[in-house]
Amino acid sequence: MINILVIGPSWIGDMMMSHSLYRTIKSQYPEAVIDVMAPDWCRSLLLRMPEVNKGLLLPFKHGELALKKRFYLGKFLQKNGLYDRAYILPNSFKSALVPFFAKIKRRIGWRGEMRYGLLNDIRVLDKSKFPLMVERYIALAYDQPVHSSNLLPKPLLWPRLKVEENEKRLLMQQFILPNDKLIIGFCPGAEFGPAKCWPYYYYALLAEQLIYEGYQVILLGAKKERKIGQAIIQTLSNTTHSHCSNLIGHTKLEEAVILISLCTAIVSNDSGLMHIAAALNCPIVALYGPSSPNFTPPLSNKTRIIHLSSHYDNIRTGNTKDGYHQSMINILPKLVYQELNTLLYSIK
Repeated sequence: MINILVIGPSWIGDMMMSHSLYRTIKSQYPEAVIDVMAPDWCRSLLLRMPEVNKGLLLPFKHGELALKKRFYLGKFLQKNGLYDRAYILPNSFKSALVPFFAKIKRRIGWRGEMRYGLLNDIRVLDKSKFPLMVERYIALAYDQPVHSSNLLPKPLLWPRLKVEENEKRLLMQQFILPNDKLIIGFCPGAEFGPAKCWPYYYYALLAEQLIYEGYQVILLGAKKERKIGQAIIQTLSNTTHSHCSNLIGHTKLEEAVILISLCTAIVSNDSGLMHIAAALNCPIVALYGPSSPNFTPPLSNKTRIIHLSSHYDNIRTGNTKDGYHQSMINILPKLVYQELNTLLYSIK
């Protein structure tokens, strides 16, 4: 048996992609016991990854050094002698401290932020050889360094979350969703801010069309994105309000996962919820603007990606009065509707 500690990422999308590492480790070492240390708000995702034994609390604020706390946490792990090896996925100096203080025998990660000494199995990343973030995670699973994504065994093991049927039934009742309609989910927010968001008025136009065709639309997102949902609802005509459920800010993350699993398809910005939808194998129309699908695409074969390259691509912040990025404004609802229909037809 190999006992493994993973220092996990802090963002939803990165956490989802890290599941490929856990799956790859288990494919090589079926007896491995994998515990993942992560922020409290995303530990619920780990419970849906069969390869993960425990989701441990990473008790530090984002960006906090907390050297003394990390030292005592490491010494606690050392005293209990729980782990044979550690994988450190963030590239920061501080993320490697706990496994170092715990004196875990083998500490694996990319070189990152001056981590010589903290890591004793240090890999040097040539970004051009690993264009996808998920490939960089997977490459760490192998005992011998892999120097190119072309050398990774295929097929890659993409993230896959589990949701039980009884969970779906309970949430259908809890959020009063109709049993007689197919559900299309919209994820109109993004952690990065409005620059990565498709305009709310475009989402409203698309919702009107889908509701007219008999779909139920649900809006999903975090509390800080509530204004987006409200703006979409306010833009809808009175006759369509009842067929669009604004659940933004009204669900826990684990509930959002189950609700996405209920959807016939998802329309989403480049966001954590998009990566969750991919891990649930839910059909996705993914909308990209200033970020690149060549680095963090949704890892699913049921995907249509819209990314209109333009001279605005090198601008990372919104350049309109609403904070939207021009490349997102250029994606018209008619195109998204066409791609959604093509996607749904292709999976029938």
